Amino acid sequence: MPESTDFLKQEQQNKPAVLVTRRVGVDQEGGSQPEASVAPLELGKRVREIRLSQQLTLEEASQKTGLARSTLSKIENEQISPTFTAVTKLVNGLGIDIPQLFSPVKKTVSAGGRRDITRQGEGRLHPTSTYEHELLATELSGKKMIPYRTTVRARSFDDYGEWVRHDGEEFLLVLHGSIELYTEYYQPIELFEGDSAYYDAEMGHALVSTSDDDAVILWVTA
Repeated sequence: MPESTDFLKQEQQNKPAVLVTRRVGVDQEGGSQPEASVAPLELGKRVREIRLSQQLTLEEASQKTGLARSTLSKIENEQISPTFTAVTKLVNGLGIDIPQLFSPVKKTVSAGGRRDITRQGEGRLHPTSTYEHELLATELSGKKMIPYRTTVRARSFDDYGEWVRHDGEEFLLVLHGSIELYTEYYQPIELFEGDSAYYDAEMGHALVSTSDDDAVILWVTA
């Protein structure tokens, strides 16, 4: 039976929705036309941040996006709200996607204030035929990584119907016992207590306990 990774999908952060309103837009020539326009959300600061990260001048960004230099300047200074057409030109010209454009401007000062404590044995259990997962920090939503403690029940690679694979990257640390790490493009390798591994989770992978007792590992998926 294939190993299910649905619990990882459920723990993934939700992407914020993009707010779109109807209003009069300003095109690159300065004229007015009725069109869908994206609410600012400090969009000008985000455009400037992306432009500077690519080491582009306003003139160079204008050539890449097809927007007038004066229009770009007004957008960056929050003097106008770009039309949906202008947003599309920004995305295509700067080689980014819409979620990147609407990500919050990075803060250079301020630290986050979230935390979650999971006492021993109080994680949310998710047993499967090959692993017994204990999900940690389950009270926090929108996490950028998913930590979980896993007891490896599998004793042979044949216990898996197929490779386990899912989105993201993964880090594992052996807490107790020993395991054999199988990965799609590498030879199997045995890991002992204190050993760790980091790999692309889209690559097929599977673990097998090799110690007398079932091995226990810490897994972090991002």
